[in-house]
Amino acid sequence: MTVEAPGFARPRQIAPLDKRTEQAIATACPGTTISSWPDAPYVHEYWGPWIKTVTAHATDQRVRFAGSSGGMVTALAIHALETGMVSRVLHIEADPDHPTRNVLTWSETADALIAGAGSRYASSSPLADIDTALAAEGRFLFIGKPCDVSALRQLAKSDPRVDQKVPLMLSFFCAGVPSHAGADAVILDMGLDPTAVTRFRYRGNGWPGLTVAETADGARGEMRYADSWGRHLSPRVQARCKICPDGVGGVADLACADAWYGGETGYPQFEEQEGRSLTMARTPAGAALLAAAEQAGRVVSSPLEVDQIDLMQPGQVRRKRALRARIAGLRLIGKPVPVMQGLYVTQAGRRAPRRESFRNFVGIIRRRIRR
Repeated sequence: MTVEAPGFARPRQIAPLDKRTEQAIATACPGTTISSWPDAPYVHEYWGPWIKTVTAHATDQRVRFAGSSGGMVTALAIHALETGMVSRVLHIEADPDHPTRNVLTWSETADALIAGAGSRYASSSPLADIDTALAAEGRFLFIGKPCDVSALRQLAKSDPRVDQKVPLMLSFFCAGVPSHAGADAVILDMGLDPTAVTRFRYRGNGWPGLTVAETADGARGEMRYADSWGRHLSPRVQARCKICPDGVGGVADLACADAWYGGETGYPQFEEQEGRSLTMARTPAGAALLAAAEQAGRVVSSPLEVDQIDLMQPGQVRRKRALRARIAGLRLIGKPVPVMQGLYVTQAGRRAPRRESFRNFVGIIRRRIRR
């Protein structure tokens, strides 16, 4: 994996590929095929399959504070690790040499997981060394973006080691991957030099948590999440993410998200408060992990009606409704689109107002023609 301007991860072929490897890539790469949602007692065209849906948070205040929204992903991973369900956790954390970027890491302790907690709004490649990970001893828990989990599920179709070695896959709701230029824009807006930053945190240490940059000479900048994401990061999300049919981690065992409180206008409020996570257990393995963590007192939860998620995650609603029109626009001008079977794209598109669908249809054609 390499980095290409303005700061996105891209694959680069460095050796010949045999037919078997080519087929494995074609099957697993979410650029070509997205894994279908699994069967479950309940399925929603926006929110995917689920067995249990709750709002929840970690009971350990360290974990709740460090996490981006209640610390649930971290708390569940800690429980799986300390009870012997897995021996390690594969995830990403801040790159010590480039603090706005990400590196692949293994965690074997709660302290290591807490140190790596918090959302990272930049390119990441947690599957870049998956062959080595699957060849190693022991079982591990995987934490990644929805597209990463989709790729791992698809890889399992050609590599039986995935099901043997990865009993748990956790994900989160994703609104798309911004370029590294987005983080640089945040830092510049703080009045700092991006090349001088030695520590950078996108979120966490509160909910939603401030974006914080620090330099070696002691300079420090802060920015509210509504500004860092709203003004700098979200406008720099890569084009592929704008046609993602599964930003909600529908094929993960468990998926978590910000359980935002809606304001008077119905739009989420981003004022600092105690974190809470929207948590969806999607598979029997995910439901068992959630139940075990709750029984052990690591997390607490409250029931949530699935329709309430519309108020917590309005951006995901708009993107899923827009997808059918955007795909139609791309096909009209001969652009390729991934295979999206079993992801309720048509059903979600039917819920979009006609004007909204037309705007997305025309808009994506205009953007792609103009590049």
